[in-house]
Amino acid sequence: MIASDVDGTLLGPSESLSARTIGTVRRAIEAGVPFVLASGRPPRWIAPVAKPLELTGYAVCANGAVLYDCGREEVVAVHGLLRPELLGDIASALDKALPGCRLAAERVSTDADHEMRSFVIEPDYHNPWGDGEGRTAPRAEVVGHPAIKLLVSHRGMSSDEMAEAVRSLFEREVDATYSSSGGLVELSAHGITKATGLADVAERLGVDAERVIAFGDMPNDVEMLRWAGHGVAMENGHPAVHDVADEITGPAADDGVSQVLERWF
Repeated sequence: MIASDVDGTLLGPSESLSARTIGTVRRAIEAGVPFVLASGRPPRWIAPVAKPLELTGYAVCANGAVLYDCGREEVVAVHGLLRPELLGDIASALDKALPGCRLAAERVSTDADHEMRSFVIEPDYHNPWGDGEGRTAPRAEVVGHPAIKLLVSHRGMSSDEMAEAVRSLFEREVDATYSSSGGLVELSAHGITKATGLADVAERLGVDAERVIAFGDMPNDVEMLRWAGHGVAMENGHPAVHDVADEITGPAADDGVSQVLERWF
């Protein structure tokens, strides 16, 4: 089985799939090897990547919290919901530890939720991938319903700085990670990672972890690369990913995933 992160791994600076990557992935699928997207993205952001690759199998979304069927365009399983009581406690603690931070909640429905009901943001929430997405609401609404992820943004801090502060507060309740350096951390239920999501897929497909190759570039990929039989970090990746990888390939801009997969396909 092949597992790959999306942003910064399959997608380079242009945020689009290259013809080389599309061809390599399609050849792998034609050879009978499952190709699984493993992303921090919510289900609604999967189709623009899955469709050009002709993926009809599973995708691990929201850093392992959601298992999504690309072909049927529906959620298969949800793991590790954050309850409103915990979200409220986290919000109060964050106000003291990270003054000026803003919150957003990623929820999930039974479909791709293209109407955006599932993403709720506080006023002045900053999205490093581009503002303009999400339904703006007061904090009480943001934290008042179960969520698969709580996102914390701060315009004056790096994601590294924020993650360090958050982890010292909630070591046992939630796990903090990030997929962008631009002042955003993502909080999920403790123990829920891309690795646990992929383990679910592997069990469904009857594939041992030792027979999985995984690609990633950011701290939210660390557990996945550790879990897989062969973990590959992108040259443009975070040092934490390089530290756990079995191999380092070229950057996403130079089709680093294809550079490895073309050995077989």
